Formats: sequence, C-alpha cells, structure tokens
Amino acid sequence: MKATATILRVPKSGGIGTTKVKLVRWLKREGERVKRGEAVVELETEKVNYELDSPFEGVLEKILARETDEVPVGDALCQISHAAEGDGEEPTEAGPGD
Repeated sequence: MKATATILRVPKSGGIGTTKVKLVRWLKREGERVKRGEAVVELETEKVNYELDSPFEGVLEKILARETDEVPVGDALCQISHAAEGDGEEPTEAGPGD
C-alpha cells in the first residue's frame, strides 16, 4: 500500500441553501493522526455549528483554511494523507458521503 493525500472540502448542507461557512476552530493540528469518523474541524453556518469528520484514518498533512475564515461550499479545508492501494500521487477529493 502507498500513502495518498485527499483534500477535505466544505460539504453541501442537505436542504439548506448555504453558500459558505465560517471556520470556527481546528480540532486537530498538522501532523496529528485522525481516525475515520473523528471530528477534524468545527464549522458554522447561519443556522447551526457542526463538526466535520474525517472520511478515513490518516494524518492531517496540511491545513488550507484558517480559523475565522469564511470558506465557500466546495472549497478545500485541509489535506489528509492515508494508506491507499494503487500508485497515484495526486491528491484526491473527499466530500460528503466519502
């Protein structure tokens, strides 16, 4: 197996017409291990605060958005490396349901 990197993006909120979120705080730091389903970052919309979970186990390699930033839906939040089969070296995408 080879390590690959995945970009974690701001997900679309089901049924809510949100176009951007405020990044409240990072729950993990660069270089820290994350487990699948573990909260990585806290986000805020006009109506609700929520924690975004990692879609897999790996290491938070790079934070791409800062705390207090307003980040549009679909934009990158961070890059997480994880073990994957195959030999692709380009970061892949992770969104809702991944």
